[in-house]
Amino acid sequence: MMVRIEVSKEINAPPEKVWKVISDLDNEPKYWHGTKSIKNIKVNGNTITREVIIAFKDSKCMETVVLNPIKSIEVSITDGPMKGMKNITLNDINGKTKVVVVWDIKLSGMMSVFTGMIKGHIQQGTEDALKRINADVEKQ
Repeated sequence: MMVRIEVSKEINAPPEKVWKVISDLDNEPKYWHGTKSIKNIKVNGNTITREVIIAFKDSKCMETVVLNPIKSIEVSITDGPMKGMKNITLNDINGKTKVVVVWDIKLSGMMSVFTGMIKGHIQQGTEDALKRINADVEKQ
């Protein structure tokens, strides 16, 4: 069963400032607490292949990330207990930025039993991440 989660937040800063924070992928665990660690395996231009350890039982996921400067970050989760996409899109609204995060994921194995609970965790985690990102952007 595919799970779709959509969360958005308006940040009182131009997209360039928001991009500077969200495109620093090595800092992702600072904002996304469900991400414990990241190991970049291959960088090819704006495409990064990486290994991510998530909070759920320290599980390992493989991801391919495509950076579309000041527009979006497309994350393909290709292997692990969760597969699918996480897309972060920036929309300029008169000098402010609307950040939209959309997850389209499928949980596998034991995780599929807890789909409802995990969906709630991801939704809350995404809302919290956007609050932390907003706080950092406003400090700059």
